[in-house]
Amino acid sequence: MLSLHDPQLENAVASYFQHITARNKSAWLALFDAGAVLHEPVGSSPGEGREGMEQVWQVFTGPFASLEIASDEVFYSGSGAAARWTATATSAEGNRHGFHGITVFEVDGDGRIQTVMSYWDPAAVLIQLAGGLDEDDGLADA
Repeated sequence: MLSLHDPQLENAVASYFQHITARNKSAWLALFDAGAVLHEPVGSSPGEGREGMEQVWQVFTGPFASLEIASDEVFYSGSGAAARWTATATSAEGNRHGFHGITVFEVDGDGRIQTVMSYWDPAAVLIQLAGGLDEDDGLADA
């Protein structure tokens, strides 16, 4: 079991969000154990193994021209962490929408992510983007 503030766990969580924002697929994929399971989001079919991770990557990059996501607060316990995060998605047409979510991580002893369970609604984000929010519209509208 990892300690409460294990640097590998902290790095895995921070890197998860950083690599999505940077659209660095290879670095993002390198964060995971080969048998990782991703519930992105919970309620959708889980992504399992390399093929599943590739499908989850499309959730973050396919519908958005850009996706900026950063953890606001992270709670660590044992080999896991729960992160409350804020994101801003931009459509190909330049519409922007801010939204929030929570992601729960389990990490192995080598610092590789084994399980991801995220709570957010991609359909609601896509609907909001289709309506086009002004860049000045903040997360109060999310």
